[in-house]
Amino acid sequence: MEKLITILGPTASGKTELAAHLAAETNGEIISADSRQVYRRMDIGTGKDLADYTVGDRQIPYHLIDICEPGTKYNLFEYQQDFLEAYNDITARGRQPILCGGTGLYIESVLKGYTLSPVPQNPQLRAELEGKSLEELTAMLTELKKETGTTMHNTTDVDTAQRAIRAIEIEQHNLQSPMPERAFPKIPYVILGVNIDREHRREKITRRLKTRLDEGMTEEIRGLLDSGIPAEDLIYYGLEYKYVTEYVIGKTTRDEMFRQLEIAIHQFAKRQMTWFRGMERRGFRIHWIDAMQPIDEKVSRALRIIGGETEA
Repeated sequence: MEKLITILGPTASGKTELAAHLAAETNGEIISADSRQVYRRMDIGTGKDLADYTVGDRQIPYHLIDICEPGTKYNLFEYQQDFLEAYNDITARGRQPILCGGTGLYIESVLKGYTLSPVPQNPQLRAELEGKSLEELTAMLTELKKETGTTMHNTTDVDTAQRAIRAIEIEQHNLQSPMPERAFPKIPYVILGVNIDREHRREKITRRLKTRLDEGMTEEIRGLLDSGIPAEDLIYYGLEYKYVTEYVIGKTTRDEMFRQLEIAIHQFAKRQMTWFRGMERRGFRIHWIDAMQPIDEKVSRALRIIGGETEA
């Protein structure tokens, strides 16, 4: 079986460009590992950059982008299901699957083969937990996990109140009616990481944010609000959707929005790198490639790694 080529890195590192050029060289198709690019009509704010999927005159096929409606809550269990469907389809046709994205939890769930159970939402429990602080929710979740004997995925279970409530919902459900875990197949893989130094990353993030605002990100979000999606649903998605929505509904000024959003994206990129370094500590071998190299050099090095050549 061909190995799943996995390309990861922080935001603004150039992952998609590398993935597309590798796909052109390997008869590949790209499976997105981005928790927000699944949503339709959320294009500029999620950085889909669909033009990057064209190499020369070739359109590189991609999967798990634009697969659900904005305002819905896509989750890890759904991602694993959708990934497997795309992966099996690509390999059945004799093509090379390339997993590419910056959502570390999605990537790790596939490579490590997390076994997950589908758990329905519990409106009554959610109503009871509404209004509780993140600290209170974290304490509740910690106690529940002691009872169920599970562990937290780093701090991602409790990085927001919404995630903590969902995690409590899952633990409560498993206490009351344990479900058999769904087996996830072991998939051979090779991981390429696109490494960009802090200063270049900061420069690219700021420049890209200005470009996206110029290209109509505010208008995109205003259009989503006008289509009937509640502001709180867009704010839930974080980053661009949180800060630009607050600006559009009049909670902040444009200058405040830009300043706060720029800081938030820098912090997000730092958290992504923390996750990837954590993956290395958890036993994943990541072959790092310098983001500032010309694309042909990055592709050549990637192909050597994929081919099994030893690195100095």
